[in-house]
Amino acid sequence: MSDLFAPNAPAAPLAERLRPKHIAEVIGQSHLLGEGKPLRLAFQSGKLHSMILWGPPGVGKTTLARLMASAFDAEFVPLSAVLSGVKDIRDAIAQAEQTLQRNGRHTILFVDEVHRFNKSQQDAFLPFVEQGLVTFIGATTENPSFELNNALLSRAQVYVLQSLSEAEMGELFERAQHTALQGITFDAAARERIVGYADGDARRLLNVLEQLQTAAEAAGLHNIDVTFLDATLAQKMRRFDKGGEAFYDQISALHKSVRGSNPDAALYWLVRMLDGGADPRYLARRIVRMAWEDIGLADPRAIQLCNDAATTYERLGSPEGELALAQAVLYLAVAAKSNAGYVAYNAARAFVKQDSSREVPLHLRNAPTKLMKQLDYGKDYRYAHDEAGGYAAGEDYFPDGMPQVSFYEPVDRGLEAKISEKLAHLRELDAKAKSKN
Repeated sequence: MSDLFAPNAPAAPLAERLRPKHIAEVIGQSHLLGEGKPLRLAFQSGKLHSMILWGPPGVGKTTLARLMASAFDAEFVPLSAVLSGVKDIRDAIAQAEQTLQRNGRHTILFVDEVHRFNKSQQDAFLPFVEQGLVTFIGATTENPSFELNNALLSRAQVYVLQSLSEAEMGELFERAQHTALQGITFDAAARERIVGYADGDARRLLNVLEQLQTAAEAAGLHNIDVTFLDATLAQKMRRFDKGGEAFYDQISALHKSVRGSNPDAALYWLVRMLDGGADPRYLARRIVRMAWEDIGLADPRAIQLCNDAATTYERLGSPEGELALAQAVLYLAVAAKSNAGYVAYNAARAFVKQDSSREVPLHLRNAPTKLMKQLDYGKDYRYAHDEAGGYAAGEDYFPDGMPQVSFYEPVDRGLEAKISEKLAHLRELDAKAKSKN
């Protein structure tokens, strides 16, 4: 009979409650768990082997290790490389020896974040892996080629896990809603936003859903829409507040005078701010920003001149160094203008923010190690310097399946007019190359 006065145990997190109990319940990693695939065959073989599970957070590395222990009726001994040392490894080995002697059960030694172990820590369990006392399963988010000893890599099969696809995340969403989030519905737009926010990380998705469930219950809501979602998950922006409204009005006037190519107005507002006690170092930083935002590649000399002006002020101080800032402002005002780089950067940021974390194509990856070459890193890459004109016409440098984008569109002023001509020529070469394939 249970103790009525015992404190209630805290409910397990949603991610733990929905952890798969059988391989058939695992969502994702079909390239490893599908019929005839490596990890499925490992489960079916009846033979344990040491392995490294390499992949981003929240893709099932710990789950697969636990399922392996369950499938083979093995003792599961977890260690965290963040918290554990050589002593913990020795204690785990002693526990494995006792388990084998007492009931004949084998032990799986699971080391999470194994890349955090140094060389001596990694070496500590190698003899026991070789003896067969334990089967080693390591989980890592970092490239094993760089973070793990060759001795360990030679004794463990490396399996590369992938972020969950949008469809797989949707499947997990449905499972969570039907099994643990009864009574709460989600608008299509909110659901899409949540899946995008989780970005292929199953644990992150479930944690967000649990957070939203708690917030909805507190608010007495049964349906979650985008408005509630934004209010609940909004990130607080830190506010810069070192001056009054007039101070920032004058900064705005200076910037817009530069952008509007009016050197006299730009100089007026600069002097007004210096006379009012504005920090020249702050103004120097803003001037450099103007060069990148409003002049850009139309006149790259502006960027260097502004950096030089800031350095001059640091060396000479006030009032001598202020002349350098004044001349930088004058140059910016009369220079050719382009915000193409600024627009391109913002467009790329907006795209990446709403898009998934697409994998780097294999042909664009470096392959400095044997393992990476075996995984086809760098295969079929075309070295541009060996191509006609130093350009690999028709080559694709974007992730596979990514929609066509054009972030950078140079203007027809200053140096960017020449850049525009060059890009147009290269696009023609691409079109011709693709038409031949």
